[in-house]
Amino acid sequence: MTNKLLQTVEKPSLKDAPGEFEVGDTVDVATRIIEGDKERIQVFSGTVIMKKGSGINTTFTVRRIVNNEGVERIFPLHSPFISKITVKRSGVSRRAKLFYLRGRVGKAVRLTEKRKTKRDDAQGEATPSERTTAAKEPKGELAAAAS
Repeated sequence: MTNKLLQTVEKPSLKDAPGEFEVGDTVDVATRIIEGDKERIQVFSGTVIMKKGSGINTTFTVRRIVNNEGVERIFPLHSPFISKITVKRSGVSRRAKLFYLRGRVGKAVRLTEKRKTKRDDAQGEATPSERTTAAKEPKGELAAAAS
């Protein structure tokens, strides 16, 4: 539980929509890098292995393999230097912190991908129990003649 005064001070620094991602997702983090008077965007892509903190102190850790060496980078979620977070792939994880991926190499690092379900299409259809009762009742003119 945080202090109300701290929340009011932090509120202007928080991003409105920092990006919707979860632990286990493969993301591209576009960071702004300032070199002298020039500014460029560098993309760091990898798997999110951890999210922690709250409010302005929220951070997330992204891990990737470069030249058979594991590289992890910790990003502050509400940093002005993070321009964009893009989710490339959603992974299934049953843990909050995926530190066990540090000991894995190659294909063992991959997480199973989340399946996307279409709930909008399913809302218009009848449930299986409604379908069976509708099939038992006569339809149209036969129903009017029977009653």
